[in-house]
Amino acid sequence: MRKLIALCLSLLLLLSTTGCGTPKDQQTVQKTTLLMDTVVTITLYDWTDETTIDTAFEEISRLEDLLNVDHEGSDLDKLAKAAGKEWVAIAPETEEVLRLAKEYYTLSKGHFDVTAGPLIDLWDIHDGQGHYPTQEELDEVLPLISSDDLLIEEGKAYLSREGMIANLGAIAKGYIADQIKALLEEQGVEHAILDLGRNILLIGGKTEDTSFTVGIQDPNQAEGTLAGLIQATGKSIVTSGIDERYFIYEGKRYHHVLDPFTGFPADTGLASATILSDSSAQGDALSTTCLLLGPEDGMSLVESLDGVEALFITTDGQQIASSGFDAYRAEQ
Repeated sequence: MRKLIALCLSLLLLLSTTGCGTPKDQQTVQKTTLLMDTVVTITLYDWTDETTIDTAFEEISRLEDLLNVDHEGSDLDKLAKAAGKEWVAIAPETEEVLRLAKEYYTLSKGHFDVTAGPLIDLWDIHDGQGHYPTQEELDEVLPLISSDDLLIEEGKAYLSREGMIANLGAIAKGYIADQIKALLEEQGVEHAILDLGRNILLIGGKTEDTSFTVGIQDPNQAEGTLAGLIQATGKSIVTSGIDERYFIYEGKRYHHVLDPFTGFPADTGLASATILSDSSAQGDALSTTCLLLGPEDGMSLVESLDGVEALFITTDGQQIASSGFDAYRAEQ
């Protein structure tokens, strides 16, 4: 039932935020399914072959089976089970995304750390439920978190201490979106929108002369309430927010963006971070990183990167935009 409600909300948001109506003479194909525990909608404009989307969904499923640590037999599952014991053979895609994760670990000075798997498992936040850990439990898992101990060589990887777990939840969805965009472009698709939850990736514009219009969720309001609109062509728009997954413990909300240094949910004053860039993997990693860094350090990082813009929304509703973000704003 929760997934059905999420599906309906996603469709309503997508229909209300993708700009003006499709030209009458333009063919459109759209399909929606549940993958990666997310409502995924792919819309192809100026296109008629529905099997193109089916091929994209099959590829998403294949990549999820490689990269999701919770999937029995995935590369990440095998890596965790072999932690501290032996190297594990991995697919080229797994190697690529692990190397990307290591780059963002360095860029974020350790805040973006995919070896936070033990911490994620400890809190176990899903479906409005979670576990509030004791200090003793935190003291057990925090020493296991360090991407310095995630070793990668061609075709193989190794977690150097038993009990370590690499969880790619903060970057895999973006990486997969980039792969699907490339797949669709290889098949000749020139106008499309890939909606993987709050990961939106655009191929071209709605037409040659029309940009897509994408809504940004207000993290302090009910689902479907927009904080603003973006007009863009060929861009990635990724939003991470503390409103996405959380549970209530003793009257306080605890969300899923966990600080690998403290072991607790990030408490930086940011409610969401939206990253506008060319790569969805980059947007995925940076949106999480900025929530962890906070408004000043997060925006400093964004401003240091070419081709990246951001909109931060604080817990008290203030909007903080990067220097070039206003060029993409659209009127509501």
